[in-house]
Amino acid sequence: MGVGASIILIAVGGILAWAVSADIDGVNLNMVGVILLVVGAIGLLLSLIFWSSWGASGPWRRQTVVRDDVYDRPL
Repeated sequence: MGVGASIILIAVGGILAWAVSADIDGVNLNMVGVILLVVGAIGLLLSLIFWSSWGASGPWRRQTVVRDDVYDRPL
């Protein structure tokens, strides 16, 4: 799940949790909204964690080491 899908889930969940007051038999729309909010927040958090691991900063930064002291070794 990407950042965009997570934001959409958060938005739909917020609308269902706080803005909809309809009653449907057998379905609690407020609970569905809260579930979508939680799933969207977890997806956003995981997307940002993995997105930062591909970048150039953060604790998962990869470094390329170039050595200048290359020497000829006997074969």
